[in-house]
Amino acid sequence: MELSGILCLRFVLLQMLLLTVASQLAQPGPGCVTLTKCGDLEIPYPFGTQPGCYLSSDFLITCNYTPHNPPTPLWGTNNSNFIVTNISMEGRLHVLSLVSKHCNNINNSGASLCVGDLRISDTQNKFTVIGCESKGYIHGRLDGKDYSNNCSTGTSCASPDNLIDGSCSAGSGCCQLTIPKRLRDIRVYANSSFKPPNVLVSNPCSYAFVIENSQFHFSPSNLSKIEERVPTVVDWAITGNGSCTEANLCNENALCIEANHTGRGYLCRCKDGYQGNPYLSPGCKCKKGCKNNLLPIALGVGLGSVMLLVGSYGIYYEFRKRRLIKLKQHFFEENGGFLLEQQLSEPGGTGDTATIFPTNELEQATNNFDEEKIIGRGRNGAVYKGILKDNNPVAIKKSKKVGQSQTEPFINQVKVLSKINHINVVKLLGCCLETEVPLLVYEFVTNGSLFDHIHKKDNTPTISWETRLRIATETAGVLSYLHSDSDTPVIHRDVKSSNILLDDNFTPKVSDFGLSNLVPMDETQLSTMVQDTLGYLDPEYMHTGQLSAKSDVYSFGVVLIELMTGKQALSFDRPEEDRRLVVKFSSLLKKGRLSRILDNGITKNDNYTNQQIKEVAELASRCLNVKGEDRPSMKEVAMELKRLSHLGDDDEGGTEEIKHSEKSYIDNYGDDNNSTAMHDSMEYQVRVGLDGATEYFE
Repeated sequence: MELSGILCLRFVLLQMLLLTVASQLAQPGPGCVTLTKCGDLEIPYPFGTQPGCYLSSDFLITCNYTPHNPPTPLWGTNNSNFIVTNISMEGRLHVLSLVSKHCNNINNSGASLCVGDLRISDTQNKFTVIGCESKGYIHGRLDGKDYSNNCSTGTSCASPDNLIDGSCSAGSGCCQLTIPKRLRDIRVYANSSFKPPNVLVSNPCSYAFVIENSQFHFSPSNLSKIEERVPTVVDWAITGNGSCTEANLCNENALCIEANHTGRGYLCRCKDGYQGNPYLSPGCKCKKGCKNNLLPIALGVGLGSVMLLVGSYGIYYEFRKRRLIKLKQHFFEENGGFLLEQQLSEPGGTGDTATIFPTNELEQATNNFDEEKIIGRGRNGAVYKGILKDNNPVAIKKSKKVGQSQTEPFINQVKVLSKINHINVVKLLGCCLETEVPLLVYEFVTNGSLFDHIHKKDNTPTISWETRLRIATETAGVLSYLHSDSDTPVIHRDVKSSNILLDDNFTPKVSDFGLSNLVPMDETQLSTMVQDTLGYLDPEYMHTGQLSAKSDVYSFGVVLIELMTGKQALSFDRPEEDRRLVVKFSSLLKKGRLSRILDNGITKNDNYTNQQIKEVAELASRCLNVKGEDRPSMKEVAMELKRLSHLGDDDEGGTEEIKHSEKSYIDNYGDDNNSTAMHDSMEYQVRVGLDGATEYFE
């Protein structure tokens, strides 16, 4: 081959490699699902739900699974969480924002519409105030300075002639303002100075909100009620990455255009004749009937012979192959692979129980992590069902990114959890460290979660009280074991009904140790960043940040009242005063009206069952004490439930079985200073019998 041909070949190969590397720089991390769903909402990149799978923090969508069913997609800061209803690739984000409401001179904290580096659309929305003798305020930052404006509805609500359907102007009970372009950090407030004799509606309120123009039509009925959230449009664009060329975010067959609707930044759009996601590679694909643009490129090169193409492809393929191997090796090292291999090979290691799986084996087991293989999603990742080469089913969890500072604790956690061989713990089989986020491989549990069974919405039969009590007893036993009897004590930190899985025999298996802490033998409390699930969160832990085994006791107490009531720990579908199950339960228990909240599927007309339920309720109440020191230990809880499960065995054989069970439990799980007192208490309560149970069951 002539020298000019060789130089041309090198030039073409260099361009291909540069384009390959550049396009990969603009992509989400390996293992990300680039089009995910939260409920019915499709979430395309640059938005995403997992770390490393969205462009920046402004594009993070949080999928809230508890207590919502289906899950709710949330976006924004903690003070201004928006519910997302649609994401348009044209630069529009359709959300539901909060309404500021002021009634009867009650203090009003306002509503926040802070959207980070994005913008509340000034062309699609208007600031709106509704009410009689009401005024609304809008505040924010405009070009670096404080901005404030207000809108008054007037004082003419006393006359029905002034309330015109479809008319929003001063004096009609409604007013609107245009939102200034570039206004940031928006907050709205409602206020009123109404005089009841002059008002047409009873218990009138004032409302202030930012609403999408096309979604608002004033009606006099609005004076009585406005929904808690209203539709709002947010303008989004790519910012902070330089110009289109510098950012290199738009991929092949896509154009970079200025984002005129926001006044800054840019958007990517597919070229004419192409469709798809312009932020991915390959993103924009040729529509049916469009011309293939490889022909002009081939003509421009001039030396596109078959040999050149075959040679170029071979070199490119080899480059990709080597790069993939290096990338896997990099992730393996970063995720602590060598450290884990060393610990597994040491005497007393877990090499016989824990396996380091290669990526390709898990990809084959899940059909390249097909979305149809997903069996669950949570804040710590997605769980896939897979079939290994030996035909054994497994559950594969894509957990969050582990930082380098957390590598050694993560490896220690894998090592310890893989050693736990308990019938009531989901077995950790091993992990894969060749991806950006570690993959954990667990045994597959066949019968769903406890949450699924006790919160069914269909009419299928519920599980019996006897089964519920057994599940509670076995779960308490394994938590006691983890706290005090395993080689390295473990605090679970996220005990809840959705993390208690069931097999076909309804044997409980505690799962999801993603938040767990391994407790050093000389420490009983750990200072940690507060993490947990709303409705189960230990109030003392939330206040002090001091984590102890008593935090698991509190969460287990919530599970106990879920088992008794069949109600979710936290539900926004219930009235505000009943949203937190713990509060409602404690109130009824104190008043002796427990039967009003019990699940209809578990109550029976016999004293044994009633006495069991009553004493389980009292035990749950002790677990839910605000102060951790006032709660029983998990071992005491387990022993009490063990006793209660034999409460109805009143014949001689039953009595012997109780004594045998108590002795067996102490032998298996150890004894402590409280064991004698607990045993005396148990014998006393058995002798007392069932007196007093009827007051709880009207």
